[in-house]
Amino acid sequence: MKLGYFAMPVHPLGRTWRETLAEDRAAVILADQLGYHDAFIGEHLTDVHENVTNSMIFLATLIAETRQIKLGTGTTNLSHQHPVLVAANAAMFDHLSGGRFILGVSPGALKTDAEVLGILDEDRNKLFAEAIEVITALWQSESPYDLDVPGNRFKVSTRRTRDLSLGVGVLPKPLQSPRPEIVGTVVAPFSKGVIAMGRQDFHPLSANFLLPQWVATHWPNYAQGRESVRKQADPADWRVARTIFVADSHEEAERYGKRAADSPYRFYYSQMLAKMRMLGRLELFKTSRDQADDEVTLDKVLDDLVLAGTPDEVAEQILALRERIGDFGELVYAGMDWADQRLGRRSMELMAEKVMPAVNAAISPAAAG
Repeated sequence: MKLGYFAMPVHPLGRTWRETLAEDRAAVILADQLGYHDAFIGEHLTDVHENVTNSMIFLATLIAETRQIKLGTGTTNLSHQHPVLVAANAAMFDHLSGGRFILGVSPGALKTDAEVLGILDEDRNKLFAEAIEVITALWQSESPYDLDVPGNRFKVSTRRTRDLSLGVGVLPKPLQSPRPEIVGTVVAPFSKGVIAMGRQDFHPLSANFLLPQWVATHWPNYAQGRESVRKQADPADWRVARTIFVADSHEEAERYGKRAADSPYRFYYSQMLAKMRMLGRLELFKTSRDQADDEVTLDKVLDDLVLAGTPDEVAEQILALRERIGDFGELVYAGMDWADQRLGRRSMELMAEKVMPAVNAAISPAAAG
């Protein structure tokens, strides 16, 4: 099982933007040094707690300061810009990074982002579907393109102005062939969107703020999508994100990971709980869809969703998770604000150096035999 990193990221008020951006960069650099397989960074335009407005720009600053880690947008919100821009900029990023690029995509869920861009009343899921169709088609096509699919608002051509003798009218292709890996974050229980991912050979990343029982609904749908195009789903392609804090002692893990008033994990889930309540999506935190809203408390959410403990304890919790949801190829560590930089860094170190070796030893064929 591989180890990845994901951050939205979420920071409390009172810290400067420059400071939190530097911290987010330091976390990815540390992940690279520790051997994490990839790092996904989220983006929002209008959230003061989530400070990355464009994940591709942010990740571009890390190309020269990292060596092996793959850099993934987590996600590029496809309703926010023309798909030609995404296709061309992603292709350039792929070359700049030496093929270490992953395109993570989503429609863009934050309503204030949609309003500020003037698309609040648009069907952003439809925008997303149209945009990804154009992006993948451009990477497969040659100039002059002539993309004019019925029902797709994006019409792309350079036929009227192309001049191959001057080298104009041609969009760049990625370094990776036939294209970079495309990853979609899956949030909804029993997601139908993940079926479409399977059909298109995009890879799912199950969100860290979903209860395991809802995460378990994603893989059967993805497998269904693969089967619909006569392909077999490979669990190696499934990423599962979890909120994790590893400490040298059980007491420290419980305090910083759940109970302390200044816990970044507590702050993160207080934000998520408030946002999901506002959006009418508290079911993400419910053990059953008919559970009463007032039973969804912050302490209950922390107990259900934060894997916290010593390396041995966290390894046991990960193995229990795998037993419950099935096999998957990558565990994605959800990064938090470094309220205590020492503890934040130590958790990432223990995760790479102690927890994952123990997990992989336990699930190896030799252990099974």
